[in-house]
Order: sequence, then C-alpha cells, then structure tokens
Amino acid sequence: MLIKNLIDEDFVNYKLPSMFIGCHSCSFKCDKLHGRQVCQNGALANSPDIEISVESLVERYIDNNISMAVVFGGLEPFDDIDNVMLFIEFLRNKNNNDDIIIYTGYTEEEITSNYYNYYNLLKKYPNIIIKYGRYIPDQKPHMDSVLGVKLQSDNQYAKRIS
Repeated sequence: MLIKNLIDEDFVNYKLPSMFIGCHSCSFKCDKLHGRQVCQNGALANSPDIEISVESLVERYIDNNISMAVVFGGLEPFDDIDNVMLFIEFLRNKNNNDDIIIYTGYTEEEITSNYYNYYNLLKKYPNIIIKYGRYIPDQKPHMDSVLGVKLQSDNQYAKRIS
C-alpha cells in the first residue's frame, strides 16, 4: 500500500488518540472547484511515497496501546478505497471494532452514488464514520459533534454510518 503520511498517535483529527494514515492520491477536486490551489493538503502530494503493507499497518495499530481509532485522510481516501477497505477488513478480522474515520472531500451524495457498492460494504462494518465535504477557503471553522474537532468549512460534517 502506498501512503503519504503515517502518524501513530494523532490528537488532531478525532476526539480519541488515533493512528492517522495519509492516503496517496487525490483528484484535487477542491482546487478545480475554486479554479486555484486551495487544498490544505496540497503539499502532501509532493511528499515522498511510503510503501507499507496493509498487514503491517494493522499490526502496528494493534500493538499501539495509545491509539484508539484510525483516521484515513491526507489526500483522498476514496481515491484509494480498495486499500482502505482492505485495511478495514484486516482490522475487523483481528476482532478490533475501534472507530475508523474516513475524511473525504466528496459530498455524501457523491459517495452514496459514485461509490455505492463500497458505501454499502462500509455500512456492514461496525463503527465507521465518514467526514464529508470539500474544503472551502475563508470560512469560519465549526465544531463537529461526531468527530469532536473543528472542521474548516461550513459544508463539512461527519456522520456515523454504522
């Protein structure tokens, strides 16, 4: 699996200490929407790739006594959804039902229509949360009650889907 970032103990993206996995790809839909570079993770795209197996990521998470959730973010997890799904399957097969959060810049409607099969598979796993919505610059951050952290744009929100 190719990733761009890995933080074993992150305290920024979720209310619980989390392993943060920065995904590898993105279509830069936020930049396209605004006709200029606005992506808050744009610099991450130029970071070196990290190659790591899904199995070793899961073991690394399980062996960590601090992190209590997993957050997929960075670029766009749904642009690398096969690896995200593989991670979830491996983790759940280890009888671990910790929260898994997927930060996406897609809208809920885009996910439920364009990723319909994946969305329905995700709903079958326990404790899956999706943060929806593109980044829109110059908005006032607001507290999201599901994530327990501030999100940067008014249109962004998280929802527990299972």
